[in-house]
Amino acid sequence: MSQQTSQEKTQKPLWALAYGTVVTMDAQRRVIPEGAVVVSGTDIVAVGPASEVLPRYPEADVLDVRDHLVIPGLINAHTHVPMSILRGLVDDQRLDVWLLGYMMPIEREFVDPEFVRWGTLLSCLEMIRGGITTFCDMYYFEDQVATAAAEAGMRAICGQTILKFPSPDAQSYDESLAYARDFIQKWKGHELITPAVAPHAPYTATDDMMRQCLELALEFDVPVHIHLSETRKEVEDNYRERGLPPILWAETLDLFRARVIAAHCVHIEEREMRVLAGHRAGVAHNPTSNLKLASGVAPVVQMRKAGIAVGIGTDGPASNNDQDLFEEMRLAALLPKGMLGDPTALPAQEAFAMATIEGARALHLDHIIGSLEPGKRADIVVLAWDGPHAWPHHQVDEHNVYSHLVYTAHAGDVRHVWINGRQVLRDGEVLTVDVERVYAETQQIAERIGQFLQKREASLLDKLLAIGGLERSETFEIQVKARITNPAHIEQVLQNDPDIEIVKHTVRQQYDTYFLFNGRRHGIIRYREDNVIRTTEERGALAPLDVEPIYTLTLLGPTHEREYGNSIILSRSRFTAPAVYSLRFYREYFQPTQVREVVKWRNRYRIRYKGVDFAVNIDKLSKPAQEISFLEIKSRTWSQEDALRKAGLATELLEKFGIRPEALVRGEYVDLAD
Repeated sequence: MSQQTSQEKTQKPLWALAYGTVVTMDAQRRVIPEGAVVVSGTDIVAVGPASEVLPRYPEADVLDVRDHLVIPGLINAHTHVPMSILRGLVDDQRLDVWLLGYMMPIEREFVDPEFVRWGTLLSCLEMIRGGITTFCDMYYFEDQVATAAAEAGMRAICGQTILKFPSPDAQSYDESLAYARDFIQKWKGHELITPAVAPHAPYTATDDMMRQCLELALEFDVPVHIHLSETRKEVEDNYRERGLPPILWAETLDLFRARVIAAHCVHIEEREMRVLAGHRAGVAHNPTSNLKLASGVAPVVQMRKAGIAVGIGTDGPASNNDQDLFEEMRLAALLPKGMLGDPTALPAQEAFAMATIEGARALHLDHIIGSLEPGKRADIVVLAWDGPHAWPHHQVDEHNVYSHLVYTAHAGDVRHVWINGRQVLRDGEVLTVDVERVYAETQQIAERIGQFLQKREASLLDKLLAIGGLERSETFEIQVKARITNPAHIEQVLQNDPDIEIVKHTVRQQYDTYFLFNGRRHGIIRYREDNVIRTTEERGALAPLDVEPIYTLTLLGPTHEREYGNSIILSRSRFTAPAVYSLRFYREYFQPTQVREVVKWRNRYRIRYKGVDFAVNIDKLSKPAQEISFLEIKSRTWSQEDALRKAGLATELLEKFGIRPEALVRGEYVDLAD
């Protein structure tokens, strides 16, 4: 067997790139004019001046690349490659609106193995043409990402996403973990694909979920890929819910026992930097995505000074919107200069290192990629150096080359690419992917997504359904409203009338924000903060409370079904959901044409009258300020016939309260805020 292996080794094709300027990114950062790189099979066997190296390998097939730069393959340290299909779909939104209001709902609807396959191949096309030879991914159906990447000949860390809630490829995180286990077992040991576990982020994880992800990573010795401290809100929420910033929380779960690749780390404290450095965790810096989503600028200089290996990523194509690592290098070098007021911060050579050898270190792959050295894999890129933007060639020292690579070079300068010794790009043409087929398949998916989104954006109900938690209450609601000058009289009737049973009494302060959309034809969205101040105890007295506000989101129907002679309105009932996001989120998500605010104190009585449940509210508005108070009687039902019966009982209650016809009000509180 050993003899056969030796023969196979000697039969490996031997070839060389010669006479170009070789940028090695080795420990000495050698830049070799008229250099040569010799490759045998998948590996680099020699690097040095062509005049010294080529005579040692006379049998090598030599490609003359004079007037070109020969560099290590670029490393994209953080991606969601199937999202190339979603690029340009929704832009100029905050991260939470973009992610929770658009990306995740669309992914739930469309992401399947075919979506992932074609989106990955489209990204591979783009990355290969831009000189990227390795990417570190996190998405759903990651087996399809791995399969497509291997077909395209790309090197990849493929992280199977784990979430605490249902995702496109799993109904629970237990199911995701089982999928991840099978995925890891299938791809472990592949020459191009490194499987990984990818718990999405602290805010989409539970402690138990994170521990199980860690156990899986340690069992198979694979990396953990996770978003950490991407936004200020994420950090604030983690402090509020767990008492720690995200990275310190992850440390309490021993997550850094695994080989961690932490994406973003924009809002990171010094003590967290020490944790990452101490555990040799890598960080993926995503400058364009963080700027576009206004997440901030990561403290890259400080992290690198702390000893953290920091790579550069493009993030997903839906939040960037390209996968051009030359653009990312340029931003990575420029942002610290502007932020720190120091033009010497993060020189070009260091920015290029972040896209090559330091990026490899951040991904825990620096033993095989990231530099042009004997013994490493032949991941090599050749760039043209002859365009007008590249001229003239100053050669005062090696820094001139790095300046060109970071501040001048374009992805379009890439001419040839080899990955693992296999040529995947020749003269700017990708050799491993059916370009026209990829374009056709992804466009078909894009057109279906566009039709879905156009329909959804035209319906408030569909937009509510998209963000989840929506509940449909009884189909019909009857309500009547009246102005009152003596609220105490209403309360006396409630407490003393033998036909009325008070089930519950609360005092509340409510802050209502109404979203209007070019009139009421499409309905109204109401965001409510409901503060319960006091409630009835069993002994009948009102007791003070110290409880958190209740936040709800309600879709109010656009039309009334019927109005009875006594101004009792029968309307289609509303849809209500917990308001789990901020008021700002909903304003930006729904984009109303008008916003109105109502603030009121409410005495709410839940009563039973002749065996029928009603809500009787005595309201005092402070915004818009009203001198008088209002009485409101409501009840809901699934039956239109039952609604008619309840309207009759509501008429009886009006008589008991002594409400005269001229006191009745046909409008809503939102109309008073006009």
